[in-house]
Amino acid sequence: MDDKQWDIIRPAIARMRASVMAVAFGFFAGIALFAATLWLVVRGGHMANGEEIIGPHLGLLSNFYPGYRVTLGGAFVGFAYAAVTGAVAGYVVAWVYNTIALRGGKGAATPPKG
Repeated sequence: MDDKQWDIIRPAIARMRASVMAVAFGFFAGIALFAATLWLVVRGGHMANGEEIIGPHLGLLSNFYPGYRVTLGGAFVGFAYAAVTGAVAGYVVAWVYNTIALRGGKGAATPPKG
């Protein structure tokens, strides 16, 4: 493959679509928090001082996600928050990758010879 052909296909191979990464990361982050919350709700907690404690560590996310609790309703609130957080993370990951992978000039990736 000569340099001219490589220059034509390199952008198609190296570029990530930030919108697709945002949707994928958002969906999987939302599902992960939703599933983790439901797992703890179904599993139940332990009794302390006459009160049932469910998922105290996961419950700490309420510091970052107002309205989130380790309850059935909280699973849906957590899904929304985690989906937004995951989408932002996915977009940033794709943007950083594209910025580094597609930079020109010194230090840019060179096509293989042969």
